[in-house]
Amino acid sequence: MAWRMPSAGSLARQWNRITHNDQVILSVLAMVIGVAAGYGAIAFRWLLAGVQQIAFGFSSENVYTLAAELPWWHIVLAPAIGGLFVGLFLKYLMPGGRPEGVAQVIEAASLKGARMDLKRGFGAAIVNAVSLGVGASTGREGPLVHFGATLGSWFSQLFKLDRAMTLTLLGCGVASGVAASFNAPIAGVFFALEVVVGHYALHAFAPIVIASVAGTIVCRIHLGDFPAFILPDYAIQSLWEFPGFALMGLVCGLTAMIFMRSAILAEDIAEKVPLPDWLRPAVGGLAIGGIAVFFPHVLGVGYEATDAALKEQFTLLFLIGLIAAKTLATAISLASRFGGGVFSPSLFLGAMTGGAYGIVAAMVFPEAAAGHGLYAIVGMGAVAAAVLGAPMSTTLIIFEMTGDYKVTIAVMLAVAVASILTQQVMTRSFFLWQLERRGISLAGGRERQLLQSRTVSDVAVDAYNQVHAEDTLKTLRELLQTKPYGDFYVVDDDERLSGTITFADLRPIAFEPGMDDLINALDIAHADPHVLEADSNLEEALRVMEELSITRMPVVDSFDGMKVVGVARYRDVLRAYTRVLLQARAEERGER
Repeated sequence: MAWRMPSAGSLARQWNRITHNDQVILSVLAMVIGVAAGYGAIAFRWLLAGVQQIAFGFSSENVYTLAAELPWWHIVLAPAIGGLFVGLFLKYLMPGGRPEGVAQVIEAASLKGARMDLKRGFGAAIVNAVSLGVGASTGREGPLVHFGATLGSWFSQLFKLDRAMTLTLLGCGVASGVAASFNAPIAGVFFALEVVVGHYALHAFAPIVIASVAGTIVCRIHLGDFPAFILPDYAIQSLWEFPGFALMGLVCGLTAMIFMRSAILAEDIAEKVPLPDWLRPAVGGLAIGGIAVFFPHVLGVGYEATDAALKEQFTLLFLIGLIAAKTLATAISLASRFGGGVFSPSLFLGAMTGGAYGIVAAMVFPEAAAGHGLYAIVGMGAVAAAVLGAPMSTTLIIFEMTGDYKVTIAVMLAVAVASILTQQVMTRSFFLWQLERRGISLAGGRERQLLQSRTVSDVAVDAYNQVHAEDTLKTLRELLQTKPYGDFYVVDDDERLSGTITFADLRPIAFEPGMDDLINALDIAHADPHVLEADSNLEEALRVMEELSITRMPVVDSFDGMKVVGVARYRDVLRAYTRVLLQARAEERGER
């Protein structure tokens, strides 16, 4: 059969089909976002280095070595003065007055249709870079994840894509940010899918892979083709070490929980201290500087100290001291509202914990234990996985850095044990804890968030009879005959709700004229009635009405005031719930 050249119309239809295919659109945008996020990561590093040059006089990542040569007052004042700038920036230029990171990305993905504001993204990047540059003991991966996610969301909004495609592009930005930070594209993909997107469907997987690879290529071109940590060639000495790795998982899980509890406690204390919010970073900076006078290793990202632990350069006591110092410094940094993430601190603590454990293991089993640098590698993955709630991606980061299959198996074992222990005790990752501290729950997703944003006052109606306590049975009978409502809300002289009367309560005596002057409303009323507050959310109202099997409930201004402002009907609450579901589904389809 002879080949025929396709007609112009056929070619046009093929081109139209390709250009209007969602997967093609996502793939092209994923490439753009990956490149943009890669250059964003480079710009972030330059900004961080520039601030560090101003604050400490050097821009190298060898922070603790160079900081140790500075006078003590310089180490103390640099974070404090930098903290003052951070506080003023948050107060006047950052909506919400707080730095942003991975937790806000998860919130956007779960509850806000994956939409993030580009202006806030740039503001957060500045706060995070300045915080790290002046010595805040946090990490740079969280800021890069946030900025990459912001770029992905902005592109999706620019092209008016639906929620599903927006979520995928958000994941593209996240993957590129992680990949650019660690030079680990596989880990970037799985971090985005595991922590942010929440599924591994092919329609999301392929674009996220493209973005992660694109971001990695950009950073390798400009920053070099090497991972965040260049590791010595360690080897597992014996299979008998694997029970030791499992036990180390318990130790790492304990370290992770202490770290998270310390951050919670520090924030609780900071909230009780009577300081203006804009001054908190400066005061926290003084404390961080005080710690850094003795342990300059805690300043900034801490990669140099982590690398030194991996290369077995610290003693047992010094490793334990660094665990305590870094935990305290990071907790203070976060509570003081410095910007930055917890990925790098988790790796730092894991390396120190693993290194200390390895030294002890070598003391007990000198012939069977490998070098404690190997244990530092395994511990690095275990603590990070437990804190972040991302066991798969942290394991892959270690694998991409070592390329050693046996070491990766040891990491998997320790990660599994540490993650299970932390999950059972803490029940949530660090990011979910941050959201819950702000009153945000991801349970139920976008639908539940919308339902919780609506209050009872939104559906309350003026469809009830209000009577006073001294009103007689005759008055109630007349109202019953003229009003369509079969219940009465009894109020006292201060207009406070005292009780309720239903038609069932009136039926036996309503038409007994001889009782008219003998019984008043308060005699018949049910005292301590079930009520709803006007500002209660609809989810709570629905739960209460279903538990009590009540179809009508009085709505009061507050439990203290007890003044009736309306009545909530079960059918109205259900109707509002239906509208919420329709709204959430419309957002997923990109409707407005």
